[in-house]
Amino acid sequence: MAGGSAFTPGRLKSFALVLPLALVLIVFVVAPLAVVLAVSVFRYDNFEVIPAFTFENYASVLTSHLTLSLYLTMLKLAAMTWVCTLLIGYSVAAFLVFHVRNRLVAIGLFLLCTVPFWTSNVIRMISWLPLLGKQGVINQALMGTGIIHEPLQFLLFSDFSVVISYVHLFTIFMIVPIFNAMSRIDRSLFEAALDAGAARWQTVLWVVLPLTKSGIVLGSIFVVTLVMGDFYVVKVMSGGRDASVVSAMYDDISTLLFPHAAASAAVLMIILTVMVAAILRFVDVRKELVSGR
Repeated sequence: MAGGSAFTPGRLKSFALVLPLALVLIVFVVAPLAVVLAVSVFRYDNFEVIPAFTFENYASVLTSHLTLSLYLTMLKLAAMTWVCTLLIGYSVAAFLVFHVRNRLVAIGLFLLCTVPFWTSNVIRMISWLPLLGKQGVINQALMGTGIIHEPLQFLLFSDFSVVISYVHLFTIFMIVPIFNAMSRIDRSLFEAALDAGAARWQTVLWVVLPLTKSGIVLGSIFVVTLVMGDFYVVKVMSGGRDASVVSAMYDDISTLLFPHAAASAAVLMIILTVMVAAILRFVDVRKELVSGR
């Protein structure tokens, strides 16, 4: 009967397989997000959270000039970091896949890219301070060779130092998906392009680039979301000149303004969701991954 088909052994087995993952997602993803959204519409008075429905927190976040400036700053840093990581990540992945003939050597060099992850993000970020400072290695080397006569001011505590740190921390997240996408390209396509008279740059533009769109999209999502969700790097490497949206949330939490912080978190989540959706408009990642198997 049609009414009993929903409880067939096959469907029950499928539900049993999906249930553990569904429970994990509900407990560790859905429930925390629901709590944040609920608290974001609570009132607060004299550092006391009052469970009463209001949109005052969202109005405060969306009409604040400080919030707007923080978002513009983080979007600027995210865009610059994305461009740098894409150029570096694409170049490194292309070198490992197309120019290293021995596959074991390519995998070894790829694993070498993960060596920085053996240390803390904080240590890797702070390691740039003695390099970029006024009396740092770079300024001393440039002055020692006579290229400059006084230390460069923009190297440290600036957008430049923030982007350098982000690129150092997050480039691997661009390399990995692009490397994976390039590894699945059929080499016979290059021979066909050459037989058709395509130049090297035309092969890259018309063959390699379209077939690595999924890797670029995934890497872009990783990098953009990581930059937008950061607050420590921008705080330290800018010397306190810049701040992030997350640092504003941290300040709200430290002063027990939980509803306002929750509203800020909800707005950031919505913006990131829109950004990810916009990125995914350029390519159907699931279709690309399935077709590339």
